[in-house]
Amino acid sequence: MGIKPSYIKNLGTSLLAKQREYFTKNFDENKKQLEVSASIPSKRVRNRVAGYITRRMNAKKRT
Repeated sequence: MGIKPSYIKNLGTSLLAKQREYFTKNFDENKKQLEVSASIPSKRVRNRVAGYITRRMNAKKRT
């Protein structure tokens, strides 16, 4: 998979800290929520942040 860049982690972590109730364990729903809650001009960056948020939400379930 590889290591995520720090800007992806920083953006995802700050969005989760402020708006955790809006994000779910579903990637597609998180992607749509990012269109509303954050102004990310690049589709690729938006998808990577949505993937990071989805992984964090699913990891929370396991612990």
